Amino acid sequence: MLDRLGKRRRQFAFLRLHRAELFDEAFQDELAAMYRDTGEGKMPVPPALLCMVLLLQAYTGASDAEAIDSMVDDRRWQLVLGMLGSKKPAFAQGTLQSFRERLIRHDMDLRLLERTVELAKKTKGFDWKKLPKSLRIGVDSRPLEGAGRVEDTFNLLGRATAKLLSAAAMMLGRRAEEIAACAGAPVFLASSIKTGLDIDWTDPEQKADAIGELVRQIDAIEAWIRAQVGEAAEEPPLKDLLELIAQLREQDLDPEPPGGGPRIREGVAKDRRVSIEDPDMRHGRKSKSKRFNGYKQHIAADLDTELILACAVTPANRPEGEGAADLKEDLARSPRHEAIGEVFVDRAYVNSEIVEASAENGAKVYCKPWNGTNGDLFKKADFKLNFRLRTVTCPAGQTQRFRPGEVVEFDPAICNACPLRSRCTKASNDAGRTISIAADEQRQQRFRKLVGTTKGREALRKRVGVEHRLAHLASKQGPRARYRGLRNNLFDLRRHATVLNLEVIQRRSDMANAA
Repeated sequence: MLDRLGKRRRQFAFLRLHRAELFDEAFQDELAAMYRDTGEGKMPVPPALLCMVLLLQAYTGASDAEAIDSMVDDRRWQLVLGMLGSKKPAFAQGTLQSFRERLIRHDMDLRLLERTVELAKKTKGFDWKKLPKSLRIGVDSRPLEGAGRVEDTFNLLGRATAKLLSAAAMMLGRRAEEIAACAGAPVFLASSIKTGLDIDWTDPEQKADAIGELVRQIDAIEAWIRAQVGEAAEEPPLKDLLELIAQLREQDLDPEPPGGGPRIREGVAKDRRVSIEDPDMRHGRKSKSKRFNGYKQHIAADLDTELILACAVTPANRPEGEGAADLKEDLARSPRHEAIGEVFVDRAYVNSEIVEASAENGAKVYCKPWNGTNGDLFKKADFKLNFRLRTVTCPAGQTQRFRPGEVVEFDPAICNACPLRSRCTKASNDAGRTISIAADEQRQQRFRKLVGTTKGREALRKRVGVEHRLAHLASKQGPRARYRGLRNNLFDLRRHATVLNLEVIQRRSDMANAA
């Protein structure tokens, strides 16, 4: 079987041969401590076995149910798990789910990722003595579509209220439809909210009236339930659902619309919740024209070993700097704890915490510069900036002082009489040329010098290593999240990063053995 797996699905063979090194005695003790620390005594199934199943899931894309079946039906899984010939799975699906939740609670998914770096140090595929004394880190991100259903205002409010009806029905021992009828909310007796409202959805006036009617019936349901359950409305689950409905109303409805009555808000509220099932999903943008709903995945990769050292997940609407802060924390405890000597990022990360901290410690930062266009007029590059004196001089010789983060305006009188005015600005005669000085202008100037030389462009191309890591991650994990919630998706990212690292170790080990 090992010989046959050497040609296809080689990771099965690699995991079989190196499972004892990956899950050595010390790491197995760490996994077992997840049970001892909670006072639950002995674990029912060896945690290393469960952990290996999680890795095989990521490698093959199997669901929990498929993983249980594969322990019986797939001899490759049995080979890795030491179960050849087994007629029944080693544990049930619920055990796997419980172990995953325990692994997340104890942050052991990060330890699993760190174990791959520790394993790499023991293999022949990496000549650690020849590696640079300091790390070269590449940082990048990719969008991840969330697993929760994304809905419009009508369906968000409707489904949240339907959950409230179900919770109240369970508490009161009545049917949800009966509660809706008693509260005078016939919309919630239909098969769907929009069916119950029964309007011409292309008519703006009818649509505006419909949101008012929906809100009126939601108010009636809330009032009826509060009157029936009393103080229980201030306890979960009713309290949580009532707060959810209030959140949706606040984010999506105009509190003081002209003409009275609730109206759907124009524009998108800041940090708008887009899904009932997944509260952490948010609107995000790949570009000005392309939007997605879900999360951003961030990774930091060692460009010399190709190993992913740190991972982070943020809601799609959050700036990259937030993910970089989490990456910085994980890098601080990575087995590759050498000082960072070079950081390769794209422009979204250029002012992030990981870049600032690395630069303060003497690391070189590589990034493509912001290059503003100005048509056929003079560009910022045509102006001379003196950062020691904090002065900027225009092509005609006029000099002004500047402060980073502000806009400099040249003297309108001098600009008006300047023979180069037509090539410099199209402002009115009572205004002079303006130049925006970024807060990190000195760093941007260094980036512009880099991209202007062959050696600099060659250095910038080294960042392609982390882009390749992201491409492999996207190919293996797919464009859509498997789980809901930030922490669960961070677990899945770390798990897939672990598999990618193991594949790098395998490939480099094969090359070393062939040599």
